[in-house]
Amino acid sequence: MNVPFLDLKTQYNAIKNEIHAAIDEVMEKTAFAGGPFVAKFENEFAAFCSTKQAIGVGNGTDAIWLSLIALGVGPGDEVITVPNTFIATAEAITYCGAKPVFIDIEETTHTMNPALIKAAITKKTKAIIPVHLFGQTADMDSILAIAREHGLYVIEDACQAHGATYKGRKAGSMGDTGCFSFYPGKNLGAYGEAGAVTTNNDAVAEKIRMLRDHGQAKKYYHGVIGWNARMDGIQGAILSVKLKYLAEWNEARRKHAAEYTRLLSSLANVIKPAEAAGNTHVYHIYAIRVKEREKLMAFLAEKGISCNIHYPVPVHLQDAYSSLGLGPGSLPVAEKCASEYLSLPMYAELSAEQISWVAEQIKSFYA
Repeated sequence: MNVPFLDLKTQYNAIKNEIHAAIDEVMEKTAFAGGPFVAKFENEFAAFCSTKQAIGVGNGTDAIWLSLIALGVGPGDEVITVPNTFIATAEAITYCGAKPVFIDIEETTHTMNPALIKAAITKKTKAIIPVHLFGQTADMDSILAIAREHGLYVIEDACQAHGATYKGRKAGSMGDTGCFSFYPGKNLGAYGEAGAVTTNNDAVAEKIRMLRDHGQAKKYYHGVIGWNARMDGIQGAILSVKLKYLAEWNEARRKHAAEYTRLLSSLANVIKPAEAAGNTHVYHIYAIRVKEREKLMAFLAEKGISCNIHYPVPVHLQDAYSSLGLGPGSLPVAEKCASEYLSLPMYAELSAEQISWVAEQIKSFYA
């Protein structure tokens, strides 16, 4: 049986007529860069995230970068974050002129360990970026309490957590800003590049709106030095269609994850994802942890099952960040997890037969 890691075509076929109608409307109104379709999606996404504002931008990297700039993070500042993330989290910090300061993670949730934050705070610290990795929120109450105590901003990297909740609160609604990617493979994915910033701070929202549009609040009148980080109208229209299905798709992912966990429960040498108490995990990624990852991945590939690794090298060990001087062993939990992660196929349209086949083959490998 063939089980792709991701199957965007099946989802597209289910909503094809709505997607085509939405694109046709954009074409008829020629509203391609920003405009009414982006504004409509912004309003809908803000409501979905329970925030006052949502600002559509070009991608998730833009969302983090512009959030940092809008909050005044710049040269000489430090931003505390985690190394087991896509490199964009750190890139955004670097491109502000600031320095990423990495701390380790909690082994069960794979998110920021709040107990390590205070030791990383210096006079230069300006913000904290917890990453809601794989679709599960970090321990936000603890992080926010430390941030308030030390006068620090909190920027949620929610690029993998559309619709996830923490004690009933939506991802992206708890920090000073929330940052989302709509890369095609995400739980809410565009058909190209797109992202958004959510916030309850009107002044921050207004600044990000200016920054994304060359620093202008009025056409050709530039109040600040900005950038071209607008969302395309076509992507806004597509996302409006797909947002209507997000809760349903997330629930399907949760059911698939529960079934994977049930079917693999007898395998003590396979560590399954854990959902923290009070969290609603939306399983952008279903990552198990195993010792013989490469062998298992190759075995599954022979059986028609495509897997992936998120992420094989923590950011602090990437060549791009060698200047930080953080060698192997400096962040042991993140490094251990990175050496063991194996992402199984996960998308709303997975069939029970596909999930069963994946689990059967993993059991066969360990038999």
